[in-house]
Amino acid sequence: MTFHCKNYDIVKDRCKRLHGECVPGRRGCVVAGRVALSEELEEKIKALDKTVSKELLDSLEEKKSPGK
Repeated sequence: MTFHCKNYDIVKDRCKRLHGECVPGRRGCVVAGRVALSEELEEKIKALDKTVSKELLDSLEEKKSPGK
């Protein structure tokens, strides 16, 4: 993968903006919509979105029922 992004931390191999793995084109990424993505990268983004969505739903459930 060849690109340049001011938010990419080379030392930590992470996205400084999104505080996580660098996945070009994912939601919140500054290159989203500006580059053509491979099928493999598009699948990785979809899987990441599902994971994030599940984590968000779990977090919201915990807030609704703190006694559980």
